[in-house]
Amino acid sequence: MIVPVMIVGLLVLILIDVPIAVALGLTAVCAMVLTQGADILPNVALVMFDGATKFPLLAIPLFILAGAIMNASGISRRLIAFASALLGFVRGALAMINIAVSLFFAEISGSAVADVAALGSIMIPAMRRKGYPKAFAAAVTSSSATLAVIIPPSIPMILYGVMSDSSIVQLFVAGVIPGVLGGLGMMGVSYWMARRHNWPVEDVFELARLRATFVEAVPALTLPVIILGGIFGGIVTATEGAGLAVVAALVVGGGIYRELNWDFLRKAAVEGGVQTAVVMLLVAASALIGVYLTELQVPQKLAAAILNWTDNRYAVLALLNVFFLAVGLFLHSAAAIILVVPVVMPLVHAVGIDPIHFGLIVTLNLGIGQQTPPVASVLITACAVAKANVWEVSKVNINFIAILFAILVLVTYVPAVPMSLVEYFYR
Repeated sequence: MIVPVMIVGLLVLILIDVPIAVALGLTAVCAMVLTQGADILPNVALVMFDGATKFPLLAIPLFILAGAIMNASGISRRLIAFASALLGFVRGALAMINIAVSLFFAEISGSAVADVAALGSIMIPAMRRKGYPKAFAAAVTSSSATLAVIIPPSIPMILYGVMSDSSIVQLFVAGVIPGVLGGLGMMGVSYWMARRHNWPVEDVFELARLRATFVEAVPALTLPVIILGGIFGGIVTATEGAGLAVVAALVVGGGIYRELNWDFLRKAAVEGGVQTAVVMLLVAASALIGVYLTELQVPQKLAAAILNWTDNRYAVLALLNVFFLAVGLFLHSAAAIILVVPVVMPLVHAVGIDPIHFGLIVTLNLGIGQQTPPVASVLITACAVAKANVWEVSKVNINFIAILFAILVLVTYVPAVPMSLVEYFYR
């Protein structure tokens, strides 16, 4: 009886705009006091502290800081120039450049919101000047930024790895092929729409310009090689890789390009600290409610109930997809992972789903949630940058969401797509 009361209480608190972390903590504390008495209260702080002191979570502020350094030091601008020289002769090239640079930026920041904030302020005005509709510019920027949660390093993957006790490095590797396929699919949609609406060709192809922009961009292009090479090669852990990302971005941006804006960098570091504090408070509150639900054996009872109905792995995957798509409509990805993943993991293990495979499914579902109102954190950020109406952008964005959904179906029912590299390198 206490669990339905907790769910109703949590929903009421969220609907009256209480922060999710506070709502989780209040719900857990009230339930614990009601069922176990006030003597349990001294354990609350201990459980929350233990839940928030996870070493892998240090990667989150470091990757955010690396992305801020990358944007402040002119790295983004040089990447855009190189991509423009490479793809500018194709119709609708600016949209493809937007996607290509998002793929690259995703390998540094790991955050879709950071991707939109950093690149949207550059790419959306550039697309508008070339005659692209405002809604399309915002839609392609928003959806391509969501690839940041699929391509390593990914902050949602880090959170999932902590919550599910899975290998973060293997999650990163599993995201490579789906992320690349998603980027290529979005480029195909952009080309189709550009042909359909006769959007412009940006530039003629010039080998000399391509060579010049490539030479200028070489130091920036070494960043993912250093970071991902270190992580995948087993030289550094994912958390150490985040620190390496900061150092590499400082060396390239400050030492080679010499364009670091220290005032902007200070503000970005403060903002990253605030974002990290929000996530850590969520983690601490979820640890509290997770311990209580585990004591009640709620995850085990949920798994048993579903298994009594069906033990077919693909049917269970379909149910979980629907569930996470619904959750993504109303919760940010960090909150959804922290709150829901520990509850469903016993079911995932019971039907024999690989936790790494399931991590990609969860990440893609919540990535789609970043594009679908009412929460739609990434979409709303892109609309704010573009000064565009959310619903007008959403109409265009359906084309790109369809690509993300197709990748989700492919990843769910063809496990070799995300798992082939994991099997090759680690198993």
